Amino acid sequence: QVQLVESGGGLVQAGGSLRLSCAASGNIRSINAMAWYRQAPGEQREAVAVITSGGSTNYADSVKGRFTISRNNAKNMVDLQMNNLKPDDTAVYYCKLEGVTMAGTIPYVLDSWGKGTLVTVSS
Repeated sequence: QVQLVESGGGLVQAGGSLRLSCAASGNIRSINAMAWYRQAPGEQREAVAVITSGGSTNYADSVKGRFTISRNNAKNMVDLQMNNLKPDDTAVYYCKLEGVTMAGTIPYVLDSWGKGTLVTVSS
């Protein structure tokens, strides 16, 4: 079993900042990448930012220059620093882990999601 727990969501005014954190635990053999996704009301879930085990990052165009993803490999944690927030950033933010888990000696692809944390940006 693998668990991802997000924290740091809340209500903030436009122009403000929030920092989201995600802690992964459980049967994790290795991590290839961790990412943040978001889903606004009535919209599909979309990728916001991703960071690989090697530290490479990629961002959605809508958040480039405002959001920064970082990772603590030793603690299996990933953060998302969100600055200059806009009302359009309002959504439930989800953490995702891609890696490998073990069943005995057999490795399996791991694709795990957290339950999400709500970010609300008021105008």
